[in-house]
Amino acid sequence: MKTSGKRMFFYGVVILAVVMGTFLAAQAAETIKIGVIYPLTGGAAAEGRELRAGAELAAEIVNTAMPDIKMTMGPKAGISSIGGSKIELIFKDHEGNPTLGADLAKKLILDDKVVGILGCYHSAVTKTVSAVTEQYGIPMINESSTSPSLTARGFKWFWRTTPHDITFTKDLFEFLKGLTEGKVKGVPAVPKAQITGLAAACEKTEWGSNVAETIEKFGKEYGYDVKKTLLYAAKSPDFSGEVRSLSAAKPDILLFASYASDAILMMKTLKAEKVSGKIIWGQNAGFEAPEFRSTLGDDVVGVLTRSVFAPKIAQLKPVAGQINELYKKKVGHDLSGASARAFTAVQAWVEVLEKAGSVKPDAIQKAANSITIPGEQLVVPWGGIRFAASGPDQGQNELGNGIIGQYQKDKDGNIVLEIVYPFELATANMIYPFKAF
Repeated sequence: MKTSGKRMFFYGVVILAVVMGTFLAAQAAETIKIGVIYPLTGGAAAEGRELRAGAELAAEIVNTAMPDIKMTMGPKAGISSIGGSKIELIFKDHEGNPTLGADLAKKLILDDKVVGILGCYHSAVTKTVSAVTEQYGIPMINESSTSPSLTARGFKWFWRTTPHDITFTKDLFEFLKGLTEGKVKGVPAVPKAQITGLAAACEKTEWGSNVAETIEKFGKEYGYDVKKTLLYAAKSPDFSGEVRSLSAAKPDILLFASYASDAILMMKTLKAEKVSGKIIWGQNAGFEAPEFRSTLGDDVVGVLTRSVFAPKIAQLKPVAGQINELYKKKVGHDLSGASARAFTAVQAWVEVLEKAGSVKPDAIQKAANSITIPGEQLVVPWGGIRFAASGPDQGQNELGNGIIGQYQKDKDGNIVLEIVYPFELATANMIYPFKAF
């Protein structure tokens, strides 16, 4: 009886160990839920679709072993340090509404039990959502909201991968400075007196208001005359008044901060009113949405936009070419600045989780504050990702930078985005001046 009892006890222990091992393995392999809050409808729905597709592609790569992808998240499926757990992105539509965005964040945290948040494109929505994540102590990574104020609040649970508008707007004025010094590829030095007058139209939420402020700031510092700065309501049905106001200022350069539907209508109105400057520049967003070029066609040729990505980057970074080809197979066109940044933010989430080895908020926070992702791992032309752990720009990626692209026609007549700044990365001669409508 004693021997039999010992044997039964031994078998019981073995069975229990197997059951517990299976249970723990299942626990370890549970999906890691990340809430993603984007504008999937409304005036910025085009950008929202790009963001979603970029984020989804990154999740597909991390969840599926892709050894050919030259990124650390390519070869193995799932988060290795958390038992191979896969990423599950739970998408919500904030419609461009900051209050709705905050409500969605609460539901994702309390009902869906997400380990963190990604989003939200609109700076005004990111502002309210990040206030919620800060309140609950839930990590949030922001991919594309560029209002400088977002990383000036001392938040401990907010990190931003993209550069912000101080960086991007300074790039514009460095580009203009180079234009007067003969540094722009294919353009002889332009006397500053010919391009000194600026006029800007910006949508009047958190993002556009900050862009307008930085244009005023850097315009003064670089010795330009900002003749007119106007703020307009996004999704306006008519921009005739705004365009006539810009025209009355007689600017040499027109600057815009607009989402897709506004950018398209603004360009149509400029053409209808026969208003143009020597340079037309957009602060990314609508000026880089695929619908911008597909709707306006040849009218975008010569337009400049700041960005963080252009397909020509594939000539400089092989990994960018790999990911761009996968993206084209998925959606039918090249990566944009929006989709490239969303992809990169999910990649940052993956690297942070790998370093944390846990889904506990404190572990994620510690990992985010100490991680460095090398630039060669990224599709965007940054030096890498390293978040400021303290200081006046806490949570900001310190290694990001922008590019300026210009819409041109290639030899086959297709409209492409050529890089004109930084000057050492230029892929084509700049078209200057912008053709008159």
